Amino acid sequence: MEAARPLFSYRQHWAHRFGTAPFLPMSRAEMDELGWDQCDVILVTGDAYIDHPSFGMAIIGRLLEAQGFRVGIIAQPDWQSAEPFKALGRPALYFGVTGGNMDSMVNRYTADRRLRHNDSYTPGGEGGKRPDRSVLVYAARCREAYRDVPIVLGGIEASLRRIAHYDYWSDKVRRSVLVDAKADILLYGNAERAVVEVTHRIAKGAKPSELDDIRGIAVMKSAVPEGWTEAHADDIDSADEGAKQSHEKIVVRLPAFEQVEQDPETYARASRVLHRESNPGNARALVQRHGDRELWLTPPPIPLTTPEMDAVYDLPYARGPHPSYGDAKIPAWDMIKFSVTIMRGCFGGCSFCSITEHEGRIIQNRSHESVLQEIERIRDRTPGFTGIISDIGGPTANMYRMACKDPRTEALCRRPSCVFPGICPNLNTSHESLIQLYRKVREVPGVKKVMVASGVRYDLAVESPAYIKELVTHHVGGYLKIAPEHTEAGPLSKMMKPGIGTYDRFKQLFDAAAQKAGKQYFLIPYFIAAHPGTTDEDMMNLALWLKRNKYRADQVQTFLPSPMALATAMYHSGKNPLRAVRRGASEPVETVKKLTQRRLHKAFLRYHDVENWPLIREALKRMGRADLIGPGKHHLVPAWQPAGTGLRGEGRRPVAGKPVAGKAAAGRPPRAQRFGRFTTKGVPLG
Repeated sequence: MEAARPLFSYRQHWAHRFGTAPFLPMSRAEMDELGWDQCDVILVTGDAYIDHPSFGMAIIGRLLEAQGFRVGIIAQPDWQSAEPFKALGRPALYFGVTGGNMDSMVNRYTADRRLRHNDSYTPGGEGGKRPDRSVLVYAARCREAYRDVPIVLGGIEASLRRIAHYDYWSDKVRRSVLVDAKADILLYGNAERAVVEVTHRIAKGAKPSELDDIRGIAVMKSAVPEGWTEAHADDIDSADEGAKQSHEKIVVRLPAFEQVEQDPETYARASRVLHRESNPGNARALVQRHGDRELWLTPPPIPLTTPEMDAVYDLPYARGPHPSYGDAKIPAWDMIKFSVTIMRGCFGGCSFCSITEHEGRIIQNRSHESVLQEIERIRDRTPGFTGIISDIGGPTANMYRMACKDPRTEALCRRPSCVFPGICPNLNTSHESLIQLYRKVREVPGVKKVMVASGVRYDLAVESPAYIKELVTHHVGGYLKIAPEHTEAGPLSKMMKPGIGTYDRFKQLFDAAAQKAGKQYFLIPYFIAAHPGTTDEDMMNLALWLKRNKYRADQVQTFLPSPMALATAMYHSGKNPLRAVRRGASEPVETVKKLTQRRLHKAFLRYHDVENWPLIREALKRMGRADLIGPGKHHLVPAWQPAGTGLRGEGRRPVAGKPVAGKAAAGRPPRAQRFGRFTTKGVPLG
């Protein structure tokens, strides 16, 4: 892998003389107090401004400040006119536009396309403070406010919509958000390297269209530049053959927007190629025609080194919401203010997950010293700290410092996952550094308890019984959330998740460790309903597994086709992009699209809810499994229905015995044996 210019090696911009702002300004009055007549960069975001490294606009803003630029924030502006976008005046360099920490459509709508009425990233949790497709709306208003100012897109909404993509909420393939936003350049991924390089070069007079040599960006071109050789991706093998040619400059041509818009199978092929070109060690540039212009996508950025990660998290964050919010509660802040991020990225490759597409599959780690220093800052500077660190982790809890044993092999690999269908023998799965970090964190004065709330990859954890012992003995509080996602081989193969036997092995080790520690702890497994590749029989079998194991879900996760995920390509096309996609020879995938079937799959996960019994009974009869209807332990649902419940309003149980009405009929297990509350609010994680 090529070496990248160190993130903090650039000569600071002249405005560094103004020093560090207590908070990045959100008003002209704050700019005046800082002595600024103008911002160099204005970041427009769909989230409330919280100056903390768990929020993207804070990281980017403080990073650019460290490079010497004056950065202002316009947070959750009223988008009905351009006036709120003029609040800080004209930026000297560009507007940076982001939808926030979540895709605005995922934030605003449920998996059933129903409107949400709350927003965790808004003061008071109030919904409706950001528009649908925020990036498009904000970019249009920025252009209206100052027509000649460049617009740079970034954040997860832009990142996951960087090429032609299937949009679940409109049920169609949409153009790259760069095209629809009429912006100048798009930065994808966490984008620290790209945003620093782009900003310094624009400050020196470069035009955004001239920045096509920077990794991790997308720009529009009139044609493929001279000197580049195209490898057509009509079949993925042809793209790989192109790589073997002697040409240094190879760009892989994705099917044009007009092709993928009309042909779902071609869309699946494009999705497969995109994911094959995700390793920064061997990825090639991509080009996709949109009308009469070319969308040019450079290879993914080089991951940050540990010293660079440490420096990013050590920037002078105020570590709290902007004072303008007063005492208003911001749910997302309350959730993370006592937590610590120790790593980025995920090599799990779960097909329904968007982490890899955004953060990459190479794990980027912070040092022990950096993590310990942040915990001390939480202890000393965060109001309300009682000695409990609510989470120490990242996209996953236990991929810290895991990597390929051979860097040369890592640079050549095109596997979408390092752990599916089994753990790669080249993967270093040692948990030793993480165990040592846990022990150091527990010794910080003033820290009483350190929780692990990030998702534990149990297929990795079983490789280290010592880790499970450490986790259970010191870092679990009553229950541990874990995500087997399903029990049946069909859907698991499309999810790229391990078989349920691996979960059973983890549970054995978990229970043994809890017993040895004298604790009564429980696993809370999560499952997905209606994922591509799932049949009604699969969901029935999962429901039977849940009943045998005495699990009852409070809330469940229905598959949400998030932009650019492989499972989304399955959902849209009915083809499997995990295998070669060839006309007439592509592997079909059963998809669950009708609302009635999606509700049935969700009902199977909540087999114990009396409201779902009529729907399940009807399905069981249709499937020829009426033998599962009855009063016994081996039955899934009873034949009777409490009065006033159920979709069909069936009558009271027609047999002698105590009358039972309403939800009490289903009974409730001990709290520790029920699922935690979990919905699809957010991009699904692996």
